[in-house]
Amino acid sequence: MSLFLGMLFGLFLAYANGANDNFKGVATLFGSGTTDYKRALIWATATTALGSVAALFIAQELLHAFSGKGLISDALLSTPAFAISVAFAAGSTVMLATRFGFPISTTHALIGALVGVGLFGSSAGVNFDRLTSTFLLPLLVSPFVALAATWLLYQSTRHISNLFGLKKETCICIGQEVLQVVEPGTDPQVAIATMNAEIPTVSLGSELVCRQRYAGKVFGITVDTLIDKLHYLSSGIVGFARGLNDTPKIAAILLAGSTISQTFAIVAVTAFMAAGALISTRKVAETLSYRITEMDHGQGLSANLVTGFVVIFASKLGMPVSTTHVSGGALFGIGTITGKANWKMIGKILAAWVITLPVAALLGSIIILLK
Repeated sequence: MSLFLGMLFGLFLAYANGANDNFKGVATLFGSGTTDYKRALIWATATTALGSVAALFIAQELLHAFSGKGLISDALLSTPAFAISVAFAAGSTVMLATRFGFPISTTHALIGALVGVGLFGSSAGVNFDRLTSTFLLPLLVSPFVALAATWLLYQSTRHISNLFGLKKETCICIGQEVLQVVEPGTDPQVAIATMNAEIPTVSLGSELVCRQRYAGKVFGITVDTLIDKLHYLSSGIVGFARGLNDTPKIAAILLAGSTISQTFAIVAVTAFMAAGALISTRKVAETLSYRITEMDHGQGLSANLVTGFVVIFASKLGMPVSTTHVSGGALFGIGTITGKANWKMIGKILAAWVITLPVAALLGSIIILLK
């Protein structure tokens, strides 16, 4: 029964991760108007699944790190209560944030749960030196790395665009406008016949009417088309990186105290992450796409390139960075550069990040004490 509950809550954690994290790579596609919600969601889910499969081969260090070995006692790790407590605490924390549309870090929730379970589940407590060096330091540094890298990349691409003479262009809306042209005191019968008139109008199209484009060509390819394709590719890279980084962390909890194979654990996590993404991600998608900052597809491309490569590099080294923190840092960087950041929403997201760890730790400690 305990093994079944451990598996059940581990898959619940995978579902919660998919619901909260899946859209983080394609939010720039949706937010910039490059594609619609459905296509962005399918692209994110497919590329995340590819990253999850790749985790079998190139993310073994993360499997080891989130197994809890070296952080809490081996005696506690071998008990079914460990997996149940960590998975329930982390999954519940992530689903609560998803319910309110806040993009938080599953990595952060897992670390909080591990700490809470370790402190109250064993007299050995938690290895705080390992906690700081292996877990907390990468989490704290990665958002600032992403923000700085996004700023450098975006400024560099702007400079290159100027060198090639590439400029943004908008559209002109041509049509007719109906105006009331009745003079005061006009005979009522005349007024009925002449009260409205149509005149031709010319105006600049708003972003609701026409999407801002990039003019010019590079090596014979229309710049606007090229940026759109690269934007899709960069979003796929982020999805791949997220699957690569998050799947082994959750699979490690499934493997704790059970006899299932590593391959089965990763496949099961991949399936439930996809289910969470397809069913429960809409609120977080809206927050990431529209409530942090306005962006065009060139800016979204810059944010995605930084996010994807930072997360892939960290995964290869076994550094448990958060895709949420990295992608959030990149979007904050874009908003800072353009002056369009929604600092009220950013403040709420940062507050959610801060309380994720203690909430997960509290839930983990309560469950392990009830074992």
